[in-house]
Amino acid sequence: MKTTLEIAEKQLKKNGYLAIDVPEGINLEHEINTLRKEKNAIILAHYYQESAIQDIADFVGDSLALAQKAAKTNADIIVFAGVHFMAETAKILNPTKKVLLPDLHAGCSLADSCPPAEFANFKKKYPNHIVVSYVNTSAEIKALTDIVCTSSNAEKIINSIPKEQPIIFAPDKNLGNWLIKKTGRNMVLWDGACMVHEAFSIDKILKLYAENPDAEIIAHPESQSHLLKVAKYVGSTAGLLNYAKTSKAQKFIVATEVGILHKMKQEVPHKTLIPAPVEDDSCNCSECFYMKMNTMQKLYNCLKYELPEVQVAADLSEKALVSIEKMLELSK
Repeated sequence: MKTTLEIAEKQLKKNGYLAIDVPEGINLEHEINTLRKEKNAIILAHYYQESAIQDIADFVGDSLALAQKAAKTNADIIVFAGVHFMAETAKILNPTKKVLLPDLHAGCSLADSCPPAEFANFKKKYPNHIVVSYVNTSAEIKALTDIVCTSSNAEKIINSIPKEQPIIFAPDKNLGNWLIKKTGRNMVLWDGACMVHEAFSIDKILKLYAENPDAEIIAHPESQSHLLKVAKYVGSTAGLLNYAKTSKAQKFIVATEVGILHKMKQEVPHKTLIPAPVEDDSCNCSECFYMKMNTMQKLYNCLKYELPEVQVAADLSEKALVSIEKMLELSK
């Protein structure tokens, strides 16, 4: 007769996570802390994770900070509370370490918008171009890329490339257009986007601003250009957090995934934070469905049984590592 673990392992590919019930009344926070110490594991969490996961993580950050932390860790096991491309990046940087993701189905609409085969054909049309790809991509895209970037360092990386060198920027067209305006470079853009950052309603945001004229609109550069035009500040997730801390303003309309508000409230408890409204009144579309697939129960089971594990083929990992290491070097 198969054990509960054996059944859960067999269903892992279908479910994406270990479907194992935890004992009633268990203190997940205590158990996770115990397992973390026993296994010399580090829990890395993105700002868009649910609050409980952010609070228990060893480190919470944006994509750049998480990649930098993953590159330096001495832990034997990396539990990545984020989405698949993030855990995949951590594995590429740590091929000998065990990298776990609470739910393998935690994907990314932006990464999905750039299929490797289609991008490879697109790249062939521009043989003289250098490829800069956003970190929100699969390992296959990173292997086709010259330099990876994040929203924190994208402008710096574009500016580091000689002006006479033509550039392909992928996959986010909104970030790409913002970079064109910031750097003056005429880049070829892949037509991709994040469904969360494209869901914001400019009309509702302007109405909200009219009702709160003392507020500052702050936005992530993955948002559409008409929103970025009215934003007082445009920056990465970490940049938005830092701006909220340093600005003299006491009220902000925040146009990015709503998970960042948890850390913002901790950092600026005396300030008013308003999530930017979206077009669709029937859903909280400013919340990334994929990011919220990870839960404390999945995190506990993942650490206890060391599954699901993220794997990247050695040859693919070696190719993708080159573009990631160039980013890390340029980000120092």
